[in-house]
Amino acid sequence: MDATPHPNLAIEISPERIAGVRFGRAATHISYDVEPLPKGAIVPSAIEANLANAAAVKAAVARVCQTLGAKDEDAALLVPDPVIRVFVQHFDEFPRSQEEAIPMLRWKLKKSVPFEAEETLLSFMRQAPKAEGVDVVTAIARLRIIKEYEGVLQEASLRPGVVLSTTLAAVSLLEDQKPTLLARVAGTSLTTAIVREGVLAGYRCTELPVHTDALTPQLLLEEIYPLAAYYQDTWQEGIQAVRVAGLGNRLPDFVPPLEEEFKCPVRSLLSAAVSDGNLRAEARPLADQELDGLVGWMLHRD
Repeated sequence: MDATPHPNLAIEISPERIAGVRFGRAATHISYDVEPLPKGAIVPSAIEANLANAAAVKAAVARVCQTLGAKDEDAALLVPDPVIRVFVQHFDEFPRSQEEAIPMLRWKLKKSVPFEAEETLLSFMRQAPKAEGVDVVTAIARLRIIKEYEGVLQEASLRPGVVLSTTLAAVSLLEDQKPTLLARVAGTSLTTAIVREGVLAGYRCTELPVHTDALTPQLLLEEIYPLAAYYQDTWQEGIQAVRVAGLGNRLPDFVPPLEEEFKCPVRSLLSAAVSDGNLRAEARPLADQELDGLVGWMLHRD
């Protein structure tokens, strides 16, 4: 992530809305806009076409660009989590050159993704391993799905130079001095990530059987338990903090069951970032809109 370019403009495309933020030359100045989408305009998928109502999506992006004065420039593009599959893998040995590493990763992941390896975009980064060897975080997506999203920005005269899933951007909001689990809900998708001391120790994106509005604490626990159990078995330690995003004013119903299960504090991702001093004052309007991906991207730029 440290090597990623950081343009002054970022656009997030989600099933509910299009959001954009421009970072001014002065570190203390940002401008943003949020445009709602009609229900069903975007159906996030790693396999099938995502833009069910392309005209509505393009119109919303155009309105955001007009508000931000965005044209003929580079932009970071944040897409829904189900579009990009993320894997954390351990290798005893790993190639140093990208020319050798990418074919190796494609071969290793070909049975883990529902599309042909030859039609993918793949990116990776090394991180500190738990034991001897090399740990690698790999993001992989179907090329034509990424091009579908890139095409929306290109039609608005933008150049999408960076493409990232929203949760990968939001992960930078986590304080990771202790093992911290993030559960982020968006529509019918749930992304669970675990970080500790600068390492992405686990990542899982699943499709929920219900929309966020009908999600129950018990169902959420059942969905996040597999990754939490994997972490506890692998690292021989428990989760020490839980952060939740996407539940809005329903969060208080989920806090007691989660705290009972994990025996640690459970807080909103953005409110924790504010109280922990992770968030600069100028980012507060984005936090108030629950734009955790764009707020996280803002931290990546710092």
